[in-house]
Amino acid sequence: MIQRITVNPNIHFGKPCITNTRIPVQEILELIQQGLSFETIINDCYPEIEIADIQACLQYAIEVLNAEDIHFAFAT
Repeated sequence: MIQRITVNPNIHFGKPCITNTRIPVQEILELIQQGLSFETIINDCYPEIEIADIQACLQYAIEVLNAEDIHFAFAT
């Protein structure tokens, strides 16, 4: 799935995008967060992508979070 995501410093300042497009992963994630279905995203927003591209965006986000060290600071 991740081969569907590309990071190119010449496209969107190196933000991850769906391969062979200029569609940032973040934009797809924001549409999902707004409650749009995969079908709506494809039909109404980005007819050039496939469901597998949207799934790759989700997988990319999961993998970024898995690789990130999270440190909590608790107020006392």
